[in-house]
Amino acid sequence: MSKRDYYEVLGVSRTAADADIKKAYRRLAMKYHPDRNPGDQNAEAHFKEAKEAYEVLSSADKRARYDQFGHAGVEGMGAGAGGPGFDPGDIFGDIFGDIFGGGGRRRGGSRAFRGADLRYEMPLDLEQAVAGHEASIRIPVLSPCETCHGNGAAPGSNPKTCPTCHGQGQVRMQQGFFSIQQTCPQCRGNGKIISELCPDCHGDGRIEQQRTLSVKIPAGVDSGDRIRLAGQGEAGEQGGPPGDLYVEVRVKPHPIFTRDGADLACELPISFATAALGGKIDVPTLDGKVSLTVPAETQSGKVFRLRGKGVKPVRGGPTGDLMCRVEVETPVKLTDEQQELLQRFQASIEAGGERHSPRSETWLDGVKKFFERIAS
Repeated sequence: MSKRDYYEVLGVSRTAADADIKKAYRRLAMKYHPDRNPGDQNAEAHFKEAKEAYEVLSSADKRARYDQFGHAGVEGMGAGAGGPGFDPGDIFGDIFGDIFGGGGRRRGGSRAFRGADLRYEMPLDLEQAVAGHEASIRIPVLSPCETCHGNGAAPGSNPKTCPTCHGQGQVRMQQGFFSIQQTCPQCRGNGKIISELCPDCHGDGRIEQQRTLSVKIPAGVDSGDRIRLAGQGEAGEQGGPPGDLYVEVRVKPHPIFTRDGADLACELPISFATAALGGKIDVPTLDGKVSLTVPAETQSGKVFRLRGKGVKPVRGGPTGDLMCRVEVETPVKLTDEQQELLQRFQASIEAGGERHSPRSETWLDGVKKFFERIAS
C-alpha cells in the first residue's frame, strides 16, 4: 500500500517551519499514543505513521531528499526505523512535560532546586496588632556556604561532570521504540560529581546560620495574617533561588478587650448605686479613657456602643466599634451597718411591689403559671 505524503500526515504545509512540524507531531503523538489508546490498532497505526513522518521532516538532510525525490529519496536512510539525528525521547519528554506539568525535558547542566519556604510565628500584643509594629527577628536558615560558594566542593577543587549522565542529570531507558528519562543514580540529578567535599558544608553547598531580619507589621492585623518576605527562606540547592519567609501573626489574649473582626468588646462593671441612679464612668479604650454616661435604671447585660473605638482593618474598610457590656457588681464584705441599711432598703423595695421590680414580678408570674400547668 502506498504511503501518504508526510506533510499531509502531520497536517502542515511544505513550507512549515521546524517548530510547526514538531508541534504538529506532538499533538498527534499525544492523541494516538498506544498508552492512551490501549488495544486500538487504528490509533497505533496513526501513531507509527506520524512518528515516521516526523523522523524524516525533522532532519534537514532527509527533508531535502524527500522534497526532491519523495518517499524513494529517504528509503534506506532509516525512515520509519529511527535514524541518526532523530531522538524520540526528545518528543516524548516534551509530551510528558505537557501532561504532568514538568515543562519538558531539561537539557544539560545540573538541576537547581528552589529553597524551602520558612514560617515564623510572631506573638503580638493587641495594641501592637492594632497600631502596627516593627520588630527584629532572628531565625535559623540554610544559607549558601561561603567556603565553597555553594558548589559543595573543597577549596582548590571543582565538581566534575558525571560520567554516567555526562552532565545531563538524567539518564534514558529505552524499551523498544519508547524511551523514558529518569534521574541519574550516580549524581542524583546534579550532573556533577564532587570528589572532595567542602569541610564546612560537607558537599551540600549550604550551611545553617542565624539571620536577623527587620519585620514591619502593618496596623490592623489579626491572628492568622501572614507577611511574606520574598527570598528570605532557605537557599536553593545547586544555585537555585531561595524560598520565602512567612511571618504569621498570633495576637495574645488581652486582659480587658476581646476582638471580633474590626470590633472590640469589654465588660463594664458598675456599682449597684450607679446602675440604679445613673452617673458617669471612665471607660478604657486603646486610645485612652473616655467618659460614658450611664442612664438611671440600667440593667445588667446592657451593651453600650462606642463608635470608632475599635480596629481599622488591615485590608481596608471602616474602623470598628467598642462594645461595652454592663455587669452590675454585687457589693461584698459588707459591714453590719451596711447590711442593716440594705435590709431596710430591701423591705422598702418589696413594699413597692412590681413598681420597683417589674422583671422580678414578671418572672414570678411565669414560674407560678408553669407549676399550675404541671399540676393540671
